Amino acid sequence: MVHDILITNIKGLVQVRENPIQKISGKEMSYLPVLQDAFLVIADGLIHSYGSMKDLPADVTAKQTFDATGRFVFPSFVDSHTHLVFAYPREDEFVMKLKGASYEDIAASGGGILNSAKRLQLLSEQELFERSIPRAKEIINTGTGAVEIKSGYGLTIKDELKMLRVAKRIAKETPLTVKTTFLGAHAVPLGKKKEEYIAEIINEMIPSVAAEHLAEYIDVFCETGFFTVDETEQIVEAGKKFGLIPRIHANQLSRSGGVQVGVKTGAISVDHLENIGDEEIEILRRSETMPVSLPGAAFFLNLPFTPARKMIDAGLPLAIASDFNPGSAPSGNMPLMISFACIKMKMTPEEAINAATINTAYTLGLSQTHGTIKAGKVANVFISQPLSSSCFLPYSFGSNPVDQVILNGKLISTKTPW
Repeated sequence: MVHDILITNIKGLVQVRENPIQKISGKEMSYLPVLQDAFLVIADGLIHSYGSMKDLPADVTAKQTFDATGRFVFPSFVDSHTHLVFAYPREDEFVMKLKGASYEDIAASGGGILNSAKRLQLLSEQELFERSIPRAKEIINTGTGAVEIKSGYGLTIKDELKMLRVAKRIAKETPLTVKTTFLGAHAVPLGKKKEEYIAEIINEMIPSVAAEHLAEYIDVFCETGFFTVDETEQIVEAGKKFGLIPRIHANQLSRSGGVQVGVKTGAISVDHLENIGDEEIEILRRSETMPVSLPGAAFFLNLPFTPARKMIDAGLPLAIASDFNPGSAPSGNMPLMISFACIKMKMTPEEAINAATINTAYTLGLSQTHGTIKAGKVANVFISQPLSSSCFLPYSFGSNPVDQVILNGKLISTKTPW
């Protein structure tokens, strides 16, 4: 049999896990299996086989062969929290921040989420797709193979649906694995009372999203000045009736109660966690909810970083995602997020890579198909640039460690159309 791809002489095949694994917690996060001097065979879009070079059968042939001497092969990153579909960047607000304006100041002046919503509402679905597709190529180029994309910059039925349709189109027209989240409760539109808008979310938006099968998840920005714990629970429970799984924006600007309501409602994840204490850690220890850190947002907004060491030492799992968005995290570069996690959150490289693969796959329901190297899983991998060790990935912050990208078993070029 002629296989599709054979990679030989791999210096280190990273994240080889024979046994099925859902998530990794506590001390286990420090273990990252690496198979030295390895080969990897890909066929029919899946990982076919792998092993030590000394065990490579002499009769293995492939349509494409890569010699990975001096290079590592990683499973593609799973980015479980992004706002990748948006209309325009917000560098003007970036300058306002540099001059001393806070996140709250910018939001109060009509900036922030409302600014993105106003500008997105002026674009057609096609225009929005054309503005978003380069960002999809950008994250592929830095090693991401699966991604969650949220709505939340529409804030009307028409425009929330438009965002989700664009996200679904990205799934069809790129090799990315895409999961979608309805985030109508991102902010309250200008000119509407909050209770009026919540009623619209529950009675009109959620049923419309469900009718078109546009989202797998529902999210709420549970934060001071946005949506309260009770409002979050009300919206999430309404979404659950339509089969939408909760994931919560929690504890970004304050100890908002987002963790508590996330666990109470059975959220698959609570994301941000820049402000988290012993109470929240203990609640998470008794749950199946995955805590997700977004270090790019903490860095860009100059907020406290998620206390990863305290959480992992308490036995918790932890995931890392990018929060790619125009206002508070304008980067979807997952190697950079791993670097932030190591440098600012004191995670080890092994912990950070586990957090960006296995644990993020868990939050997107992709544990059976993504996040590790295992026969039968989707062949989403990348071949690195020459590296002295896997630890060089977070050490060399800001550089792109990716040389070749393989998604769904096919070599991908981000420079030409798919």
